[in-house]
Amino acid sequence: MNRLIIKIKRLSLVAGDLLFFYFALYLALATRNLTYPDQTTWLVHAQAFLFIFLAWLLVFYISDFYELKNSYNNLSLISILIKATIINGIIAVLMFYFLAPFFPGLKPQKVLIIDLIWTLFIIFVWRKIFYNLIKSPQMANQVLIIGKSPLAQDLAQEIKNRPQLGYQAQLIETMPLDLKQYCLEHHIDTLISSNNLHGDTETAQKIFACLSLGIDVHHINAFYEQIAQKIPVEHIEMIWFLENLSENSKKMYETMKRLTDILLASIGLVLTLPFLPLIALIIKLDSPGPIIFKQIRVGKNGKEFLAMKLRSMTTDAEKNGAQWAIKNDPRITRFGNIMRKTRLDEIPQFINILRGEMSLIGPRPERPEFIQLLAKEIPFYQERLLIMPGLTGWAQLLGPAYGGSEIESLEKLKYDLYYIKNRSLLLDLSIILKTLRVILGGRGQ
Repeated sequence: MNRLIIKIKRLSLVAGDLLFFYFALYLALATRNLTYPDQTTWLVHAQAFLFIFLAWLLVFYISDFYELKNSYNNLSLISILIKATIINGIIAVLMFYFLAPFFPGLKPQKVLIIDLIWTLFIIFVWRKIFYNLIKSPQMANQVLIIGKSPLAQDLAQEIKNRPQLGYQAQLIETMPLDLKQYCLEHHIDTLISSNNLHGDTETAQKIFACLSLGIDVHHINAFYEQIAQKIPVEHIEMIWFLENLSENSKKMYETMKRLTDILLASIGLVLTLPFLPLIALIIKLDSPGPIIFKQIRVGKNGKEFLAMKLRSMTTDAEKNGAQWAIKNDPRITRFGNIMRKTRLDEIPQFINILRGEMSLIGPRPERPEFIQLLAKEIPFYQERLLIMPGLTGWAQLLGPAYGGSEIESLEKLKYDLYYIKNRSLLLDLSIILKTLRVILGGRGQ
């Protein structure tokens, strides 16, 4: 039920954006002509702008504008809207070159700028109203978390950090004597127990009695995964993998993914091949050393392979042994910094993908030295090797930037396990679109 509510909220955002795109267009036509547009003028513009608006929705999606886990203050909301509006304006100009012959009565150059201004204002107002509505106590889903475990406290904090999801959490450490009455008095909609109900007949009976109230009941691990989009690896046991990783059901998906990997990696190599001589020359001029950097990485099921990248560090980067990359790493060259931000350094890994050593999407391929070290300290760390490593992935997008410590590696593992469990073509498409945003924004690491 909660997943359905989140989907309904997202669909409401998409539908609202499209509706207000058209409202802004109507106001733009009225503003330009200082009168309401006639039916013919409106229909021509409404039909032509549909293609533009669908592209704008895609830009909003890539900008994470439909991720309810993100919270925006006025400044961040305006900043994202301005950036998206500039991109949308460029897209509209390019698309109108192709649409103009099909809509001879269309004069986009006169109305587009006015429309963008109206859109920026109206979408800002619409979003503020929407976020305030779903965060209001009257509309929020009241969640009761029972237990004093660290995960229960983490879940309560995750919910508090994401009021735009429409949840309000109460955390109590002990089970009320009359749980059903407590839920009635506090208008509870969702009940989360951090206790293991197997063998705890009394607790199970109390929760079972609440089902007649129409309350949703969730295990804390599953609900945490839904809210945070990661797996609480410190709080799962071996049985979790047996219950959640059904690899036989993924065979068709894995086949489709492999075919997609081959197709997109081939396209990527063909598109970037003309630029490689220039990139190679700049690498050589920027610092002495080889153009291609090769390093042993660990792939699926622990099989090692030789990963290739365009060299972005100085040749003596690891004279003192293997080191994690860090923010503002002094070992990175001037051009190497540009390549990392735009992901250009990863072009040779298209070859690793074609060889079947990597995928476009998956956990980051790690070095054997770090795998051995982290496997001793982090539970289930080697389980990230159940699938092929990827050029990009869920943890690379949402986790810590570098994973250059045990704490950051643990956090990345949570996202990796989420991807391994939930991987699908739709999730892969989402990751590819979000990666494009990183590349275009020059925010790679």
